[in-house]
Amino acid sequence: MRCRSDSGVRDSVYGEPASCGLLFERPSEQDGIIIMTSIVGGETLRDLWERLVIERGDRLFLAYQSKEGLKRSFTYAEFGRLIDATANYLASLGVGKHSRVAVQLYNCPEHISVAFALAKLGAIAVPINMQHKREECAFVYDKCGIEIAVVEPDCQSYYLEAAAAAEPSDCDCCGVPSVYPMRHVLVSHAAGATLYDGAVDFDAAVREASCEAPAPCDIDTHDTAMIIFTSGTTSCPKGVELTHANMLFSGYYGDWQCGLTPDDRLLTTMPAFHSNFQTAALMPVLTAGATLVYIEKYSARRYWRQVREYGATAIQLVAMMARTMMMQPVDPEERNHRVHSVQYYLAIGDDEKEAFEKRFDVRLQNCYGATESVCWVLTDLPYGRRAWPSVGRAGLGYEVDIVDGAGNSAPAGELGEIVVRGVPGETLMKGYYRDPDATAKAMTVDGRYRTGDKGYRDEDGWFYFVDRKSNMIKRAGENISASEVEGVLLDHPAIAEAAVIGVDDPVRDQAVKAFVVFDDGAVATAADITAYCACRLADFKVPTIMEIVDGLPHTSVGKVAKKLLH
Repeated sequence: MRCRSDSGVRDSVYGEPASCGLLFERPSEQDGIIIMTSIVGGETLRDLWERLVIERGDRLFLAYQSKEGLKRSFTYAEFGRLIDATANYLASLGVGKHSRVAVQLYNCPEHISVAFALAKLGAIAVPINMQHKREECAFVYDKCGIEIAVVEPDCQSYYLEAAAAAEPSDCDCCGVPSVYPMRHVLVSHAAGATLYDGAVDFDAAVREASCEAPAPCDIDTHDTAMIIFTSGTTSCPKGVELTHANMLFSGYYGDWQCGLTPDDRLLTTMPAFHSNFQTAALMPVLTAGATLVYIEKYSARRYWRQVREYGATAIQLVAMMARTMMMQPVDPEERNHRVHSVQYYLAIGDDEKEAFEKRFDVRLQNCYGATESVCWVLTDLPYGRRAWPSVGRAGLGYEVDIVDGAGNSAPAGELGEIVVRGVPGETLMKGYYRDPDATAKAMTVDGRYRTGDKGYRDEDGWFYFVDRKSNMIKRAGENISASEVEGVLLDHPAIAEAAVIGVDDPVRDQAVKAFVVFDDGAVATAADITAYCACRLADFKVPTIMEIVDGLPHTSVGKVAKKLLH
């Protein structure tokens, strides 16, 4: 394929996108050359910040609150100076074009400033899950060849012998070295913490650096800006490469999706290492020139009060948040808020949705996507008709299809795989970092991302998510959606949380096993729950193994960590 844009023409090999703009229309083709309709053009993240400082310099960019309640705020101009000082300090350590730097920080302003400082230098940020253990971090560092990490004080034991000796781990690292050697270990939020030999007080060093804009370097909109590793809940983590164009497109898309304007305040508690934050919260705020309200840690008790206190107009929710919010005492003033956009990821039960919307006087905007798809490619419209529990229609710049096992479009109402067509490096990920086999498996040569997820669409083009591919159970030749079984279990009045997995069965390939957590004070037996399911599910879907547990393990974004269940 070849592309033509304002920046010229060059061959595009799969995984190396050609230099062309972002789609808001399907590309046309003339003489073998695909002509793109651009929304980002050749802009980079450096260009974006320079424009924001000029146009929005005195406006509030960031209002931050730590889990202890400490508050910090920055105008666009103030944060721009922090980015430049950070970039200058990192440059003094040899960070430059294509350098990969790990960012292992809790939700904080520095997580943002480091990522954009690296983008200004043409370098690449690699956010690390703060719940990762040493060997999980080592996998990422080896994959990316990382030699510099910006970390929290409690991460020093991963890299420094003295810190590891002072804070021994209970983990059997299975051959992983006791520490991972880094050329530079830069510790943020070091005030009051012990710094071990080899560590640098990062914040102090940045304060001493120049706030002048760093020397410009040649950055292309298709250069990689960030590598976000998938959660690894079902397989070995893969590094999703997101370009400057990807990041910018996600911002403009999010502004459309949530109806954001410069006057909006988007409040989020999503982890900074996750695409829910980077592409669905931060970037839409920046491209709109709006305000980001950034809460370090979600608290069901405090959350809705924070939404009202900060005057948030847009928020992000997952099922765990909605359910725990409903458990809180009713505040007579809780409907007195400014929220117009509630971005929500996949459906809860119909009754739960109606009760939540009625109580908080909001309207959930359902959507579906993945880190690989950059944006929530299926989404409810910002205004107008919705079709709950549909996850919406294909958003601007995407084509979404349901395909059968042969890769052909499935008719309306038929279950199949959700497939997304876009442009790699622009509306879809550039690829998996240093993993061409995984990239080729996920991305077709004609620009389609194969999600592996199951769904269907109706006659009006509304899409319905059914299940993750990894969440399908095969029993005696029948495919069973674990999510469907979980939905029935969650309707039981005694059950607060449920998870369903497939376990080996010597006769039927797999058996259906359910883990259930009861509401406080609720009483039921495994036989009661099985009978309840048998009235609502086909016989082959009813769990044959039922385990009543006190709680379920969760990932950092509130999903059940099914890899820990067996």
